Order: sequence, then C-alpha cells, then structure tokens
Amino acid sequence: MSTKDKIIHTSIELFNRHGERAITTNHIASHMGISPGNLYYHFKNKEDIIRHIFALYSDHLHTHFKPLTPDDDALENLAGYLDSLFELMWRFQFFYDNLGDILSRDEELKKGYIAFQAELLEQVKDVLFALREGGVICIEDEDVTELAHMLKMTVSFWTPYIKARRLSGELARADIYNGILKVLLLLKAHCTEQHLEQVNQLRAKYLALAETEQSEQ
Repeated sequence: MSTKDKIIHTSIELFNRHGERAITTNHIASHMGISPGNLYYHFKNKEDIIRHIFALYSDHLHTHFKPLTPDDDALENLAGYLDSLFELMWRFQFFYDNLGDILSRDEELKKGYIAFQAELLEQVKDVLFALREGGVICIEDEDVTELAHMLKMTVSFWTPYIKARRLSGELARADIYNGILKVLLLLKAHCTEQHLEQVNQLRAKYLALAETEQSEQ
C-alpha cells in the first residue's frame, strides 16, 4: 500500500474512532510515524484528505449498486445491496456523524455531494421500481420518490442517532445491522403477500447477525 493510501485509511480509522473534528493532520502523521511534511507532500490539508475519502465512498456505491435488469432476481439483489450498505455505513461512519459541518467547510465537496445524492436517489428509485416489477412490493408511482427519500434518510441519520443516545458515543457493528432492519421494515410495509415470507427471512438474517455481534461484545 502506498503512503498516500495509508494516509487515507489511517484518517478513516482515526475519524471513526475519535470523530473527524478531533483529528488534525498532525494526529494522522503522528499515528503513522511520519512527519507532517511527508503528509503534506501527498495532501494539501485535512479537507483534501476528506475529498479523497468521499471519492472512495462514492466509488463503493457505484461499484456495488449496479442498475437492475428485468432478468435479475430483485430480492437476491436487494440482499446484496443491504450487505454493501452495511459495509458503507460501518466503514465511513464519521461521514454520517459530522456531515453538515464537513460540507460547510468545503464548497467543492458540498457541490459534489449534492450531485452525488441526486444520482443516488435515482438509484434507490430504480431499486424500488425493480422490486415492484418483481412483485416484491406494491407501491404507486407517486410514492416511490417519497419512499426513496425515507430510505436514504434512515441510512444517513441512523448512526448519529445511535451515537447521540450513548454517553460513550461509540458505535457497534450490531447497530448497523439494526439500521438495516429499519430499512427492511420500511420496505415490509409495502411488501406483497406473495413475498412477505422472503422479506421476513431477510429480516431474520440481519436480526441474527445483530444478536451475534451483541453477544460477542
């Protein structure tokens, strides 16, 4: 792994553990055992590092959230999306925690984020339409956008909601699984009787994963 990649991954680790606001470039360099000058050779400042992290975040979504085709199994793809969503929420949790502050400091990043979110909304809508075409859910056209917004809001604000309710402010992997369960609950409200059992099986899968993580804490 190159020094530049190590800086990015170390930054993600420290931002997640201590909060993005509490970590400076000096903290990152010290944790890596390199000089601040070495870090600045690769990145201009902390905002530059965060932009590169956001690029990884965006790439994860583009790589794992492929458009569905009529031949795809909608529920099978939904399970894959949920697994990818778990990794996204866990790996980049700091970004959800401090999103407003991060974007307010960097207009370039904010413009990129707004454009990306508009694209993501369309991806979520495509998934919902595919689930409808596959007979998994029943929903009117005019409600698809609203449900897509609700799903995105649940994902975006679930982890800071959990952290704010704890004195430690810490997040566990079980919390992410519980967030996935909230997403499935929103979908279950629109589920057809024909596929209700399959959706319940998906919920049982993530409930079991959450309980396993909790028992191992």
